Amino acid sequence: MSTMNARELMLGRLRAAAPATAQLHADELDQRIRAHYEQRRAGQTQAERVAAMQAAMTASHADVWCATSAEWPAQLASRLATQGVRRLLLDPAAAEGAALKRSLPAAVEALPFARPLEAWKAELFDSVDAGFTVARSGIAATGTLVLAPDAGTPRTVSLVPPLHVALVYADTLHVDLQAAAQAERWGDGMPTNVVLASGPSKTSDIQQTLAYGAHGPRWMWVIIVTDRPAQE
Repeated sequence: MSTMNARELMLGRLRAAAPATAQLHADELDQRIRAHYEQRRAGQTQAERVAAMQAAMTASHADVWCATSAEWPAQLASRLATQGVRRLLLDPAAAEGAALKRSLPAAVEALPFARPLEAWKAELFDSVDAGFTVARSGIAATGTLVLAPDAGTPRTVSLVPPLHVALVYADTLHVDLQAAAQAERWGDGMPTNVVLASGPSKTSDIQQTLAYGAHGPRWMWVIIVTDRPAQE
């Protein structure tokens, strides 16, 4: 028997024996973790999750406010104009992107991410002021947005412009990371690219001088939408 054949035989025996044992330990551990967190989060209401999310993100230097589905587009459009934003990345094919585009004043240009990055990299880095995304969900305990970039809103939208504006629905807020992983069934498969964002980009040098915007957006605005828009 060759060395390779002996190795494959040994690995085959390990693979055949491991799954049942590994799954047993994984299930037991998952039950213990779930029981621990369920004691901590028992009875927490949506309003409490919203308050925790807002407090945690504010502490991380984000500007966070709550609004209804009818209010937020005009509120955000007004704030963008006041901030001096002139070019805004958004996905006009998404319901939220379309609603925001309709509310923007003439001075703010809505840009779709419709070209390959290499075709307009210089323009993107030099002249786009803000990017708008819709979070998949949020984690209230840490003030974290769960972003799932796609073709209409790639990672660049939340990473390159100096201002990242994110919308998250209150009914998608989870108490903590374990609740998010369980409710969204992360163990069964996740999108190729999931980003957890808890505020604007920040870093510290060797003297612990905190600086914002070194590796991403310098400012972050977050709108927590407290209801769902009526179906048309």
